[in-house]
Amino acid sequence: MSGATRVACVMGWPAKQSRSPKLHGYWIRRYGIDGDYRVAEIPPEEYPTFLKNLANNGYVGGNVTMPHKDAALTLSEPDERARAVGAANTLWLENGRLRSTNTDVEGFIGALDANAPGWDRNTDSAVVLGAGGASRAVVFGLLDRGVKTVHVVNRTAEKAEAVRQRFGDRVHPARWEDLPRLLQGAKLLVNATSLGMKGQPELNIDLSPLAKDAVVADIVYVPLKTKLLEAAERRGLKTSDGLDMLLYQAVRGFTLWFGVKPEVTRELREMLAADVMKSS
Repeated sequence: MSGATRVACVMGWPAKQSRSPKLHGYWIRRYGIDGDYRVAEIPPEEYPTFLKNLANNGYVGGNVTMPHKDAALTLSEPDERARAVGAANTLWLENGRLRSTNTDVEGFIGALDANAPGWDRNTDSAVVLGAGGASRAVVFGLLDRGVKTVHVVNRTAEKAEAVRQRFGDRVHPARWEDLPRLLQGAKLLVNATSLGMKGQPELNIDLSPLAKDAVVADIVYVPLKTKLLEAAERRGLKTSDGLDMLLYQAVRGFTLWFGVKPEVTRELREMLAADVMKSS
């Protein structure tokens, strides 16, 4: 690599399980970029120093994974999106300033647009399961696309209420027992929890009350096809999975670091899908 090589990384503790190196490495090769993408495993107590010396360490930016997302937000200059969601997952250096954003928003919306084109034309309301960081990104994206009402369903009512306080009265907090009623005729259901993920409890929901043209989305991508998505497909519903969200959320970061807007291709998805299947 030359001295002009642009280098980005994924920052976490641990971070070796991340699929970001395969993803960004594919684009680096495809576009013939003098660049590299590395794994940076940093203990939480060392993370502030690492960020302070990001440029000296040879990096132009990177992705942020657990447990560093809160610190990344507070130790950088977040854009409106990162501030609104309350989490940062992408960092870049801009004229010596450390900037941050949250690309989970466009990741989720980009995946929905790809898998269910026109989903937002007749979707006045949506049901979102979960009230954590991923849920906040989903809710922000839905409100930004004009969805009038977002029902946030969570086992802990206080957390669902906190999402309403963050985003306003278009968000309607709800309890888990409200779900059957909320699904009646709903056009969009999103699982923004870890339920259904490998090693986590299954998510068993009766999807029969959903509208016949409803869309079901799941942010989980291990396994690639969750029980929720299998149930939706059996009903003939359109679905959007967590792997596509991962792919589309990576586009903006790559553009910021390497100056090229990459394309999400079938070949790339198949490559990462095969990798996911190995670990499922």
